[in-house]
Amino acid sequence: MSSFVVTGGARGVGRAIAERLAADGTVVVVDVADRLVPPYPRMVLISGDAADPEVALRAATTAEAAGPLRGWVNNAAIFDDADLIGAPAARILELITANLALAVTGCHTAVNHFREHRRPGAIVNVSSHQAQRPVRGALPYATAKAAIEGLTRAVAVDHGPDGIRTNAVALGSITTARSAAYRAGHPEVDGQMAALHPLGRPGTAGEAADAVAFLLSGTAGFVNGVILPVDGGRSANGPDPEARHRIR
Repeated sequence: MSSFVVTGGARGVGRAIAERLAADGTVVVVDVADRLVPPYPRMVLISGDAADPEVALRAATTAEAAGPLRGWVNNAAIFDDADLIGAPAARILELITANLALAVTGCHTAVNHFREHRRPGAIVNVSSHQAQRPVRGALPYATAKAAIEGLTRAVAVDHGPDGIRTNAVALGSITTARSAAYRAGHPEVDGQMAALHPLGRPGTAGEAADAVAFLLSGTAGFVNGVILPVDGGRSANGPDPEARHRIR
């Protein structure tokens, strides 16, 4: 049975991805959490910083012991923000680097593991609609996600000949416990989210997980270097105050 590594997989979208992949094998979760709540029979926690090469290597080794490592998901992210007026340039660079390092370390570990074992593999980086259309006030996060999409394409080109496919999902707004808690205190957000997404709602963590599972699967065997929007059409939407309210 195959194994997978999912960074930032203790909660939210990462947890949904880990649970979805656990249907196909053992999943090693790399997270700063000290335990998985609730526990899951096919999920193993490596507690630590996913940007630390030693932690990532331990995750790869643990996964390989459970079964051939076939897929790696770089989902971990940092959501601290800063702007060009209120923060020193060094702080902004620190935040960008912190997010980018999570994906770079994961890609580095996965590529070298697959090559060492002379087998094909798949990597999925979790990006955001903000890589292309930033939300005001989220400059470090949006910049890092844009870099991660560039990283995705570069790894796909460099290591496609090794049989390693590298893709990304660019998520729109996804309902998680964190976002639900925010919306409970800001009910006006529901209407705004419906307007932003042509499908009229945010996505679910399960829908994001299904997209990741597809990209890791053999069904996507000829998909490489793709940034797949999983956003209900948000990235295609162009809100305009002069737009007609009805489609004729």
